[in-house]
Amino acid sequence: AQELGQYGIRVNSIHPGLIDTAMLQQVPGIDSGNAEAYLRRIPLGRIAEANEVAKLALFLASDESSYCSGAEFIVDGGMTS
Repeated sequence: AQELGQYGIRVNSIHPGLIDTAMLQQVPGIDSGNAEAYLRRIPLGRIAEANEVAKLALFLASDESSYCSGAEFIVDGGMTS
């Protein structure tokens, strides 16, 4: 962001937590149906849908986020708060 801002290039990153995808089923405990232990750690109390991350990516790629640069966007339901 520091280096590329002068060229109008914005640099951000997306850091997803538990997202309901095929990859999530490979996490120990999730695949056996014991997701409750994970859900207790998430303040919003649920696993995210993939489209929630996609909507954030779409926002960051749009002109609506024209003044966002150099930021880390965490999509984890408050788990790292």
